Amino acid sequence: MNPNLLYYLFYYNRLRIEKALKATVGGISMELLIIGLLVVGVLFLFFIFWFFSVWNRLVGLEENAIQAWSNIDVLLRQRYDMLPNLENIVSRYATHEKELFMEFAKARQMAAGALQNKDVKGVGAAESMMAGMMPKINAVAEAYPELKADSSFLNIQNELVSIENQVADRREMYNSAATNFNKAIQMIPTTFVASIKGCQRRDLFEVQGIAREAPTLFA
Repeated sequence: MNPNLLYYLFYYNRLRIEKALKATVGGISMELLIIGLLVVGVLFLFFIFWFFSVWNRLVGLEENAIQAWSNIDVLLRQRYDMLPNLENIVSRYATHEKELFMEFAKARQMAAGALQNKDVKGVGAAESMMAGMMPKINAVAEAYPELKADSSFLNIQNELVSIENQVADRREMYNSAATNFNKAIQMIPTTFVASIKGCQRRDLFEVQGIAREAPTLFA
């Protein structure tokens, strides 16, 4: 093909491109319009990347809190299953303390129901109620030496103390995970993603009347 013809075609197409770029759309040059669209496209891609990064981070924080509560759930169910045996053993010796054990059984049932419904605050309230009854039960145990020597009673006592120590450790882990999640969903701009995701504040597991180092249930 003739070199002059190739040059002419190249030169002609270049002029057409330049002319198109200098054209206006609604008073805006085509060149500026293309640049603007590119900027908007980059910002949109950045927003999408940020949005899903925050979404995934919230998923991770929420799953950490859910898993931490599941670890507590297992221990509490195990303890609630053991408490009726404890009540039966103690009631055989302390026959005049039926009212106390009825109150304790009511608190245990309330705690088990709250646990079943995943009501963290309700579990904490019931646990606090049971913790408040422990000094009375301790006094009952002190009054019956035969009870303190009962092997079944001693075995349950040791198991319950072991479980309470584990619950205390896992309670700290859960509260830490729940606090991190609660902080995250309140921070701007993360809160906008949290509202779209439907995130809700998680209750802390707070129990009144239980020290950090769990004491033995009965002296």
